[in-house]
Amino acid sequence: MTSHSLALTFPTPASLGSLDHYIQAVNRFPLLSAEEETSLGRRLRQGDDLDAARALVLSHLRLVVSVSRNYTGYGLPQADLIQEGNVGLMKAVRRFDPERGVRLVSFALHWIRAEMHEYILRNWRLVKVATTKAQRKLFFNLRSMKAGSGALSVAEAKAIAKDLGVKPEEVVEMETRLSGRDISIDPTPDDDENAVSPIAYLSDDDDEPATIYERKEFAERRSKGLQHVLAKLDDRSRRIIEARWLREDDSSTLQDLASEYGVSAERIRQIESKAMKAMRTQLAHAA
Repeated sequence: MTSHSLALTFPTPASLGSLDHYIQAVNRFPLLSAEEETSLGRRLRQGDDLDAARALVLSHLRLVVSVSRNYTGYGLPQADLIQEGNVGLMKAVRRFDPERGVRLVSFALHWIRAEMHEYILRNWRLVKVATTKAQRKLFFNLRSMKAGSGALSVAEAKAIAKDLGVKPEEVVEMETRLSGRDISIDPTPDDDENAVSPIAYLSDDDDEPATIYERKEFAERRSKGLQHVLAKLDDRSRRIIEARWLREDDSSTLQDLASEYGVSAERIRQIESKAMKAMRTQLAHAA
């Protein structure tokens, strides 16, 4: 089969029914020779040939299925993993340079795994379990590095921590998260009538729409009131209050402002105290 006919005659896997049918279909797609892959890659890079891109993608869909099997232990649907992996494959095809002498299968593995990793971290038990590069490495390698199904010993945790460049306590914490079981939020038919399900104590009245609206209204009124009383202060007093209390990133110290205005820190404190008293009085009248 030529690369041109390959691009035009392959059925679209997404149009197939079940996941099993999809896997059977992609496994029937013929693999490309190095010459065909290079030719298609050049057509894509030089002429933005979408038929060439389609042929490159379809001939490597079996690779995505194969990689997805390595991540089925996280309790997420394999079909979703494959879908995310296919996104990574398409990104790899778009960036593939046949002149580098590297086969697409080797280049695409990184992109396929990266998309699956992101999907797992976003969705696994709806908990953000890994935020740093080292923690991600721990998350995806801990299962295979454990000697057995039991809990890690102190020595095993230390050895894994050393290999992955993390702290032993991080290894233990990650193992706890990975071995934890899911709990149903809503009561199930098998529950005792006196059993209390998580939905009973996870509900928070503060998240009611009316409460949220009232809280937002109050915050807006307070913000407007604050801006109003700030505007009534002299420039120096306003600058001191803003620098000391209204910065989210890095507030100034009394000494910082003392150096700025050429006065003592005690003088800055007096100005601040007077301005705060005036603001409280005006806010109380406004309320």
